[in-house]
Amino acid sequence: MPLKKQYLKSKPEVKVTFEVEKEATQDAEQIFLLAEFNQWQPIEMSKLKSGKFKTVVNVPTDQQDAYQFKYKLCLEGGAEAYDNDWEADAYQPNGVDGDNSVLQVAQ
Repeated sequence: MPLKKQYLKSKPEVKVTFEVEKEATQDAEQIFLLAEFNQWQPIEMSKLKSGKFKTVVNVPTDQQDAYQFKYKLCLEGGAEAYDNDWEADAYQPNGVDGDNSVLQVAQ
């Protein structure tokens, strides 16, 4: 999942583009981003014609040094699968069933 960051000069935020490559989607119809920076509320990612999924989110940079995120694949039939970002800044144990991806927001 390519991860692009653009730090905003006008406010303490970074514009983060999350993408899930078609090969990683498992032919999912929907993909949701779950993240600590928005209290783990699902953000639906847009499906592109190429088969990739993408969303752009402004993440505050003045609240903490790092944020965790993971994404959920919603497969046909309602089955769910969790996966980590293959290109995350780091990984951190989630205390339940593995690791979460970490997004570093400090410049």
